[in-house]
Amino acid sequence: MKLSPRDAAGYFSRPDLDKCGILIYGADAMRVALKRQDVLSALLGPNGEEEMRLTRVAGGDLRRDGAALLDAVKAIGFFPGQRVVFVEQAADAAAPAIKAALEDWVPGDAHLVVTAGSLKASSALRKAFEGHKNAYAAAIYDDPPSRSEIEAELKRAGLPLPDREAMDDISSLARALDPGDFRQTIQKLAIYKHGDDTPLTSEDVAACAPAAVEAAVDDVIHVVAEARTAEIGPLMARLKAQGVAPVALCIQAMRHFRTLHTAASDPGGAAAGVARMRPPVFGPRRDRMVRQAQNWGAHKLDTAIALLTDTDLTLRSASQNAPAMALVERMLIRLSMLASSR
Repeated sequence: MKLSPRDAAGYFSRPDLDKCGILIYGADAMRVALKRQDVLSALLGPNGEEEMRLTRVAGGDLRRDGAALLDAVKAIGFFPGQRVVFVEQAADAAAPAIKAALEDWVPGDAHLVVTAGSLKASSALRKAFEGHKNAYAAAIYDDPPSRSEIEAELKRAGLPLPDREAMDDISSLARALDPGDFRQTIQKLAIYKHGDDTPLTSEDVAACAPAAVEAAVDDVIHVVAEARTAEIGPLMARLKAQGVAPVALCIQAMRHFRTLHTAASDPGGAAAGVARMRPPVFGPRRDRMVRQAQNWGAHKLDTAIALLTDTDLTLRSASQNAPAMALVERMLIRLSMLASSR
């Protein structure tokens, strides 16, 4: 039987033990692996592997030894509890062995979990599960997680419910990151909030979201964008001591000011432009970017990008004689003064 995406989400967290098994397939191997991990965890609990209740079978081996799968499904475990046979990276060549195991399955046998890549509708493996009244087939698409899936991830990590703004930030993060990175970020949030029962906030999400740039470089660029000219010298000295390359600093500054220009040019205003950024910007940093884009305006940002471009070309020119870091510092001071001009 086919599982719809909505029904599949519930099944992955609460598998039906009366069914003989499930096929999980899709083009994105990471998404398939995460769903398979959820199913195995729900079926076996935390000690399944230690208690030898999980048997792994390579899909490629079933073409040579199809009987091995049926033997594994029928085997009696030493420890009590649900047993699972997991067939990884199966293909249509494994379909006869898997179909035989499904047909011979009786209550008390091991639950069969099979994963595969992208399968056509004509796939023999898909037909074996979709045509079986006691088995499921679930397709995993490359869509971002739904709100219910995000809430399930938060619950699984033991996190309190977020406030509305934080939930919007987490949803943006789910759309911007691949599934593995998103789950790692949620786990990082769980560690960050350990012992804290207050709702998640945008500040919490911002603290745990993957950083876009090195903090020290980020600091000096924000100082420039906010016209705090007197602070540029000490920060540049710190960057030089850390060995930051002048060209790398120029590139990061160019990226930041192009982002501000995109936000300032948005028909819906700077706030709408920042909200549409990918990867998303969170918490206080988002508010900071909105203020900067509003204060600069598109016209001055055009001038800033032209100055950054000229400096970048000079840095890459073989004929430039001035120290590279001094050129960058001079350019940043000019940008900061431009920000404060009318």
